[in-house]
Amino acid sequence: MIFVSGVRLSFFFRLGILGLFGIVLLIFLAPYRMARIVSFLNPWSDPLGSGFQIIQSLYAIGPGGLLGQGFLKSHQKHFYLPEPQTDFIFSIISEEFGFLGVLLVTGLFFLIFYRCIKISLNLEDSFGKYLSFGLSFGILIQAILNLCVVIGLIPVTGVTLPFLSYGGSSLLVSMASIGIILNISRNH
Repeated sequence: MIFVSGVRLSFFFRLGILGLFGIVLLIFLAPYRMARIVSFLNPWSDPLGSGFQIIQSLYAIGPGGLLGQGFLKSHQKHFYLPEPQTDFIFSIISEEFGFLGVLLVTGLFFLIFYRCIKISLNLEDSFGKYLSFGLSFGILIQAILNLCVVIGLIPVTGVTLPFLSYGGSSLLVSMASIGIILNISRNH
């Protein structure tokens, strides 16, 4: 939002460096945060503890292949991957529907983002433009974070996949965000 609004970035860069030192301090103060970092770097260092979720997620993604194992034929969601309907729903989708299912889900997220950005760019009202851009970018960042966690690119964070993960508050906020964007588009 700051980048889109055209504000000088030098102040926020210095503030970001200060925040980075704060994050490092918080990681060293809480042992579970350090365990997440270690399990991110090497999940096999604690395969039954902090590395369990990411290992099981990768085991679910692996056998998906091109077309997947079929709808409701996932093995990892039964007693292996904890809470597969929430944070790791994407690994179950990739196991059941394969690479084509992964392409479909990611393609739909980018289609939603493209349409929302198109709405933002067509607005004359600055408030509506920034609001719709911020809400659509929030949905995209949440989706990218979840996908990166599931495939092991970043440590496990607990971020849900918008519109797909089980969880009332996440679904409510995602639907409200799209509703606000559609209302902005309709009124302008």
